[in-house]
Amino acid sequence: MARILLLSTGGTIEKTYCEMQGILANHVSVLDVMLASLETRGVVISRRALMNKDSLDMTESDHQLIADAVVAGAADHDGIVIVHGTDRLAVTGEVIQTRLASMPKAQIPVVLTGAMRPYELRRTDAVQNITESLLAVQILPPGVYAVFHNQVLAFPGVVKDSVRGTFVKRAN
Repeated sequence: MARILLLSTGGTIEKTYCEMQGILANHVSVLDVMLASLETRGVVISRRALMNKDSLDMTESDHQLIADAVVAGAADHDGIVIVHGTDRLAVTGEVIQTRLASMPKAQIPVVLTGAMRPYELRRTDAVQNITESLLAVQILPPGVYAVFHNQVLAFPGVVKDSVRGTFVKRAN
């Protein structure tokens, strides 16, 4: 039985529509609804909400908090999936990759994912990205990855491609 820690931080994937303000915003988490719709046989998912922010509002201390949660969770889990906003996901991935590189005992797969379109939208990519991440974290070797749109990209060097609406490896 695989033990996966799911850390949530907010981002587009968790945005919901507020009728009073007429905007999509991070108010309540929709991850439990998404997870309940999936078949997760052979997996025990522990969910921990760290924050519920648009990643554009994240600070360096937020990135460090996420990295701290990864280090703490590595001892008790076989893999970690982090649901994150796309705008600063690459920053968090680099921070985690740097931290884990210096900690040989914390070597597990860590997957960052999110969505370009909120779960509440008809054309969302949220469920696909969560599903792929939960599978990928079970079969990947130790390391830090971004999983989006049927791709697995290893850190360092992962960047958001806003023109194509996905993530890519930075050209050297």
